[in-house]
Amino acid sequence: MKLTLSSPKIFSDIVTIISELVTEVRLKVHKEGMSLTAIDPANVAMVYFKIPASLFEEFELDREEEEIGVNLNNLKAVLRRCKPGASLSIERQDNILKLGIKDRVKRDFSLALIEIDADDKPLPEWEFNSVVKINSDTFTEVIEDCAVVSDACTFIAEPEKFIVEAHGLNSARAEFSSDEAEIHSGNSTARFSLEYLIKFIKGAKISMNSTLSFSDNHPMRLDFHTGDVVLSFVLAPRVEQED
Repeated sequence: MKLTLSSPKIFSDIVTIISELVTEVRLKVHKEGMSLTAIDPANVAMVYFKIPASLFEEFELDREEEEIGVNLNNLKAVLRRCKPGASLSIERQDNILKLGIKDRVKRDFSLALIEIDADDKPLPEWEFNSVVKINSDTFTEVIEDCAVVSDACTFIAEPEKFIVEAHGLNSARAEFSSDEAEIHSGNSTARFSLEYLIKFIKGAKISMNSTLSFSDNHPMRLDFHTGDVVLSFVLAPRVEQED
């Protein structure tokens, strides 16, 4: 297996974002590209990403599919050495992952591959009652506002309205009309942990727009798309009495 990315920034950003949820993962490389599905240790959140083969300058496989067990903190540390304008090569040699960074000079790194004992679960395909497409930076600001006053927030959607609010001793609230967000919705209300949402919204690094899908007291899904690159999160609802 040998892969080359002439612009590895998006891959580096995705690895950095995912590393806040999970540490040891199994990357899959197949003819369609590279993908990952992982569940956090608390079994509360799931993350998925896909980078298509077309994004790689070089994409060679020795077999139909490669599975690569890696420690994301180690991989992230190497990817941080990629400066703007550098290219990245990824090559598997037995139980070693060879990473090459080429800019003014060629630098090589070797990471030991690890065994990952985890079930491969596909990203769930649910029917959601509410789907909201919103500017990623705006959504980030709203989630950060809520984190100032509470550890959880509530999403409320109606046919032409989307509300995010949080209540503790203090409160925060933001309301969007169909002029400010693309809303496809019935009436839905669900509450989620801000500890996880704060990590998810870092996906704004890779996409200007985000798609939030949820239903009453049902897991939500948050998608960030840039062309054919996909970064998605699933989060279980926080079921408890309102503060």
